[in-house]
Amino acid sequence: MTEPYYEDELVTLHLGDNTNITDWAECDCMVTDPPYGRKWRQGRHRARDGGYKASSAWSMGIIGDESTEARDRVLEMWGPAKPAVLFGDLMLPPPLAARLVCIYAKPADAGVLGAIGGVRRDCEAIYLCGKDWRAAMGGRSSIFRTAATSQAGIHGIVHRSGGHPHAKALDVMRELIALTPPPGVIADPFAGSGSTLLAARNLGRRAVGVEIDERAAALAARRLSDALPGLTEGLSAAPEQLGFDITTTE
Repeated sequence: MTEPYYEDELVTLHLGDNTNITDWAECDCMVTDPPYGRKWRQGRHRARDGGYKASSAWSMGIIGDESTEARDRVLEMWGPAKPAVLFGDLMLPPPLAARLVCIYAKPADAGVLGAIGGVRRDCEAIYLCGKDWRAAMGGRSSIFRTAATSQAGIHGIVHRSGGHPHAKALDVMRELIALTPPPGVIADPFAGSGSTLLAARNLGRRAVGVEIDERAAALAARRLSDALPGLTEGLSAAPEQLGFDITTTE
């Protein structure tokens, strides 16, 4: 059994490969933000010497983002029955297990880079997979909007997550977790900066996360420990030691 990177009364976060650390697969519901498979990487900017340098610690991109293989492998390990919620890119094929495609509507300043014809890239897919959902007639809109007013800037979602470029808004994560049957334990095999884990804990739900990239795991552990001062078990490297400037958390 691998020692947790971070642990408190409700949340366990592991640093490693989710195909080797499989505690998450025994959970009841999955809410996760996997690599989309679009080969994303942070841009470069011009340096004072006339050359170019990386814009951030994410200039090398996201581990596993070469294809949708990481997403599909996790869904295969998860199985066809239990509820699963996954984010994705609307330009790429949805998982075969998807039963409903919802929309994540980002804040008003999102998606400026890469806009086409004056239209911003400000929405993403949310896939609902699995069979064991609560039966219901009607329901809420399939568009999930955040109350956050910005994606960037010192008050934006990215900054408040510690700098992870793909951090999701906590209010949206809470809404998605609330869809799943309580009091089920939440799995997040692509924990990133910890938004799912933090939102689950805020709802009083147990959660198990795995993150392969220590840059992101350090952000998640810091966010979780800052929210509960004194709980820093397993935090082997602070974000600033990995090149991040942490000034606020959500």
